[in-house]
Amino acid sequence: MAATGPIGHDDIDALVMRLRLGTEASELHGSLCGYLAGGARPQGGDVLAALQLDGEATDPTAEDLALLQRLTRQCERELADSELGFEPLLPDDDRPLVERAEAVVDWCRGFLGGFGLAGTAAHASLSEEAQEILRDFGTIAASSFDFNNEDEDEDALIEVQEFVRVGALLLHAECNRHDPASSGSVH
Repeated sequence: MAATGPIGHDDIDALVMRLRLGTEASELHGSLCGYLAGGARPQGGDVLAALQLDGEATDPTAEDLALLQRLTRQCERELADSELGFEPLLPDDDRPLVERAEAVVDWCRGFLGGFGLAGTAAHASLSEEAQEILRDFGTIAASSFDFNNEDEDEDALIEVQEFVRVGALLLHAECNRHDPASSGSVH
């Protein structure tokens, strides 16, 4: 993993395994994105404490903490990107459909948890559209999938992923519109 390149799903997966976080890589990314989209920032840069995640046996190394800080900055940049380039970190398209669909469920579950941890200040005045997106994320997070037609199922998953991507961007824009620090870095 290059220290300057974008952090990918496999990088987060390795971190989750090292720290035995008891979560999936997509759920961790979703939690962080939900937390940031909800207008919060990790105090002192402690991402795991902000997301209320503790490793079972291992304290994070300085390298692990640096990776989490880089991931936070990457998420902040992507969510605030005027080109709308944000993408939820999910397994690559060459992974089995079932694995990718479960990762979308995990990501939405994490997003909702992180969004809730962000607090209620920005949430009190959410638009009806934003509230509907949160409800839809809840529906996705509670979903289980039956796969019958690979092509149709693949198309449906792509549509859900696009909805999640755009929904996260809308929630971030709505909750961070009055926060000049929303494009800032983690302290």
